Amino acid sequence: MKESPLFWPAYLNSKVLFVLDETLVPQYLRYVKVKNVDDAVKVIRDMKTRAFGQFLVVLSTFLLELERHPQLNGEELQEKIGNIAHALNRSRPTFPFAEVTGGIVQWADQALKAGQDVRVVVLKKVHGYLQGIRYRRLERVAKIAATIKDGDSVLTHCNVSGELAMAAAMCQSQKKDVQFYCTETRPYFQGSKLTYWELRQMGADVTLVADNAIGTLMADRMVNKVIVGSDRNCANGDFANKIGTYQIAVLAKEFKISMYVLTQPSKRIASGADIPVEIRNEKELLEFNGKRFVAGKVHGLYPGFDVVPHSYVKKEIALNVH
Repeated sequence: MKESPLFWPAYLNSKVLFVLDETLVPQYLRYVKVKNVDDAVKVIRDMKTRAFGQFLVVLSTFLLELERHPQLNGEELQEKIGNIAHALNRSRPTFPFAEVTGGIVQWADQALKAGQDVRVVVLKKVHGYLQGIRYRRLERVAKIAATIKDGDSVLTHCNVSGELAMAAAMCQSQKKDVQFYCTETRPYFQGSKLTYWELRQMGADVTLVADNAIGTLMADRMVNKVIVGSDRNCANGDFANKIGTYQIAVLAKEFKISMYVLTQPSKRIASGADIPVEIRNEKELLEFNGKRFVAGKVHGLYPGFDVVPHSYVKKEIALNVH
């Protein structure tokens, strides 16, 4: 299967983690060099990579740090792994990194108590975890393709890290005639820079639409299906995704359009009301490419995510990694 660069946007080479700089796509395919946990935190906070890419960075950072410190003994490694987890957990509040880092800390603790080689155990388990994620992501691509029927017009918002684009390619191989619409996704423009680009790279029929055109598209029956990703999932089925997803869900329900969400099931948080929504720096809303485009004293409010109640969702397409 042909893969989008966004499907697996980071790779480890010796003592350097190379992370695709998604802020430069589609003009350039360049990778940021991450050499330690501080670099990893900066890449995450600066949104150089996002969504799945950030989880990939989190997991790979443990491998990176274990490569960088071959001299540490078991207890020192246990402490080091705990410190790495703490730093990564604080990088973005909405993302459930602790669900991943907590497992790695637990592996180190268990290995030390059992008298095992902490380095060997953690390396083996993290590599195995990554292989499992890769397999299940490819599996979900096939599920997305099966969800899309011949003649569908699919609306998406933000970006789902390669999966939708690869599903689009699979639909083409199955001779399905499918139209895609993707939003701009302001203020970072992930829809126009990433989703539109990778769908076109896969040869899909895709149209870019303004974020505020969704109501018109649905009223004019130009779309019959919505497929979005999710950044945090709750035990009751609520989920958080890029800001703007909630209003799309409300409109889809109004116009009786089925909404599908790609999820990572979790029982750690009960409902959407418990999700900490990250408020981004207002400069990200008031500036573009480092230049301010509004005059005078203007305040900006940019919640990075909004929460969608589970009642708006037709079906979850789950990625079970545990």
